[in-house]
Amino acid sequence: MKTRRKLDPNTVLIFITIGLFIFMYIVGCLIYQDKGFGNLQTFLNILINNAGLICVTCGMTCVMLTGGIDISVGSVIAMDCMLLVYGMTEWHMGAVPMVILVLVIGLVFGAVQGFLVGYLEIQPFIVTMAGMFFGRGMTAVICSGQISITEADNPVFYAWANSKINLPEFLGKVNKHGKVVVPYMRPTVVIALVVLVLIFLMLKYTKFGRNLYAVGGNQTSATMMGLNVKKTRMLSHILSSFLCSIGGILYCLNTMSGSVNQAKGLEMDAIASAVIGGTLLTGGVGNVIGSLFGVLINGTITVLVNTNGKLLSSWANIATAALLCIFIILQSVFALVKARRNK
Repeated sequence: MKTRRKLDPNTVLIFITIGLFIFMYIVGCLIYQDKGFGNLQTFLNILINNAGLICVTCGMTCVMLTGGIDISVGSVIAMDCMLLVYGMTEWHMGAVPMVILVLVIGLVFGAVQGFLVGYLEIQPFIVTMAGMFFGRGMTAVICSGQISITEADNPVFYAWANSKINLPEFLGKVNKHGKVVVPYMRPTVVIALVVLVLIFLMLKYTKFGRNLYAVGGNQTSATMMGLNVKKTRMLSHILSSFLCSIGGILYCLNTMSGSVNQAKGLEMDAIASAVIGGTLLTGGVGNVIGSLFGVLINGTITVLVNTNGKLLSSWANIATAALLCIFIILQSVFALVKARRNK
């Protein structure tokens, strides 16, 4: 006789996340239909505005899978943006060399943090908190004001930021003047989704991906299996910082500016998105697809609050906090159910 396969609680949690996003978006379309919330461009704008956060959340998911955390990502993005803008406006460097420099800095930053966490076994929270202060401080050292990139400063980077990928015309909508407005997305969205797919494949099909899950699940067991736990933890931080630098570039392409206060609190957005997407804070469980929908939920909440027009922007943070608490409780409940089944 065929045995019925029980649905894993972690899979259920991802389905809840996806279902919640669909429910929120449908409700938004029904309530704010007259304000254009149901337009395809509204959804594409959520992706455009959160392309950088998608990359950062992918990296955060990898670190959290090992049982670690990285709260330096917001400061690193601020430093990346400031370096990009200052390098192209004041040093008159090209877009390509500055992008390469930012990616190299991300690798070095991650290597330092990863060595401290993996090989010196310092708590990830303490190490990345030091990285957070360093990144924010270096941002101010580069420039203490707010600067922007114009077409005159760097035509190449300006062209990257303003390029569009138009979707088929039949997906457009006729405006009040009788003209079809064709929906579009930015190349930053394509880059973010490519990163997402690559990380998904890496976690699912590579030895390194399986090592991340094993280390987060039980470090003692992973060591007994012959896995290099220290190296795996270090590589997870290198990967996180590298993806953070990619996210910083996408973030800069979206804002075209740099400031000391840029991306403040973004590390919490990344952590919240990963947790809402089903990643356990204790490690060993998580999926970047769930993290993507966590980002989309946060982005949808922000758009709903802004579309309302009467609510303060802080209500978006309150709603995210409530969801975060709910999903942490769900994770605990499912963990208890799984533990009882295994007895």
